[in-house]
Amino acid sequence: MVRKVREPIQVYLTEAERARLDRAAREMGVSRSEALRRGIDAVGRVRGSGPLRELVEEGFVTPSEYTGPGEPPPSAPVAPLADILSELDRDREDG
Repeated sequence: MVRKVREPIQVYLTEAERARLDRAAREMGVSRSEALRRGIDAVGRVRGSGPLRELVEEGFVTPSEYTGPGEPPPSAPVAPLADILSELDRDREDG
């Protein structure tokens, strides 16, 4: 029999975060703890795979950390969307 050892952890949440956690747990039909575990697993899968992984590893893309709506990640320059789309159009024309 394989026994899972669990370690307690304390997390401070805002009211809005707690409400989102409660809502997610209720919708999944699981405890808050299980909802957090599933969230941790999901974050690990997203950051560890996908088409942007090489760009992140090479430093071309900085994975965002939630800093609030409309705020860029700290210390990371953010190009205007119009510039990015223009560059994409030029690349497509050249290719």
